[in-house]
Amino acid sequence: MIAFVAALPPEAANLAAHEANDLNASEFARRRRDLMASIGADSIAVLPAAGERVRSRDTLYDYRPDSDLYYLTGFAEPEAVAVLMPGRPHGEFLMFCRERDSERELWDGTRAGPDGAVEDYGADDAFPIADIDDILPGLLERSERVYYSMGTAADFDQRLLAWINALNARRQRSHAPSELVVLDHVLHEMRLFKSRAETNLMRKSARIAMDAHRRAMRVCKPGMMEFELEAEFLHEFRRRGARYAYLPIVAGGANACTLHYTANDARLKDGELVLIDAGCEYEMYASDITRTFPVNGRFSEPQAELYEIVLAANRAATETARPGNHWDDPHDAAVREITRGLQRLGILKGKLQTLLREEAHRPFFMHRTGHWRGMDVHDVGDYKVSDQWRVLEPGMVTTIEPGIYIASDASGVARRWRGIGIRIEDDVAVTRNGPSVLSADLPSDIDAIERVMSGAA
Repeated sequence: MIAFVAALPPEAANLAAHEANDLNASEFARRRRDLMASIGADSIAVLPAAGERVRSRDTLYDYRPDSDLYYLTGFAEPEAVAVLMPGRPHGEFLMFCRERDSERELWDGTRAGPDGAVEDYGADDAFPIADIDDILPGLLERSERVYYSMGTAADFDQRLLAWINALNARRQRSHAPSELVVLDHVLHEMRLFKSRAETNLMRKSARIAMDAHRRAMRVCKPGMMEFELEAEFLHEFRRRGARYAYLPIVAGGANACTLHYTANDARLKDGELVLIDAGCEYEMYASDITRTFPVNGRFSEPQAELYEIVLAANRAATETARPGNHWDDPHDAAVREITRGLQRLGILKGKLQTLLREEAHRPFFMHRTGHWRGMDVHDVGDYKVSDQWRVLEPGMVTTIEPGIYIASDASGVARRWRGIGIRIEDDVAVTRNGPSVLSADLPSDIDAIERVMSGAA
């Protein structure tokens, strides 16, 4: 689901980072080693922290660390820069960060400080962020290539370019890097393949989200407001140490036909469905799960007819998420099932192959069937290699999320199906043995959902 990401406040972010370091210090070190091996000697990688953002006047949005910087360091504070220099004799991993400040820490929470960056986060050297203008240009001067993600931190982009330009201006007296290389390609290819520890964190994230979805199914009843169901997710997430991974969608009735509906302020009506797309972020790893169920606990016949098509598409797509298949194979499988099902109901008319060739499904299923998942809900990684859909490999994690959306004013469709939106989304890890559905324990078939809603399961 494309959505804004809810963030950890500084205190909670720092706690999560320290817990991650205590558990996975070797994992962060391995990631840094792998990246440095990829960029090679005579190179420097520079990663600034995400900036804090003002919500209103002197109030800030919850702070969330930059995923790339956190992936390599576990460091979760603003006003920081990580530097990797393969082969540097005095240490390859350097950090610039805020100094300890008892007055500011009284207001904003504990800071690691340069000493903490070394002791708690494994930096070989650490310096106050205020000294970066004096130190980083000298590090750049020793490097032939600068690996950097331009465009993610506009203010720092300008500072980095100014340092490089200044070195170029005095080439007779100093050395300047000869290349500015995009860091994203190398680093994001690493992030695409999840380790066992990462997959375990995503399983925990999915488990929390599944329990929240069950909670919503059990309390749902006609007359409730959409935001009342949303509150069930917030309660379950926070009591388990997680946060929203994105703004949740709680869409009753025809609201489900708006793909990114987040108002969540309408009343849930008897006889309608409610679509809930909600996942959490647990220790920086996201889940992304969608279920659609009847507000009154029982699917009507028209609802069940469309629902079974989407469920078949979900299962067919999931079955293709295995090594050796291509990224687009799950989407092709979902499209075939949805097109066949809509043809069977008479919503689409014509021969199946013709309908597939003409993409006749698109008025009713207009988005892709999945996206990469990891630290970001829509996680990094290329979907194509040399203009070809990439081959699925063990370690990749994707969503599988087919849907059918029939607008209230859809022409040429029988009234019984109008105003119905259905999506079934699961998180799926590609393993050597085939697809592993991280959200498999959350009911998706009609009978199981109705049992949960009746209190029988």
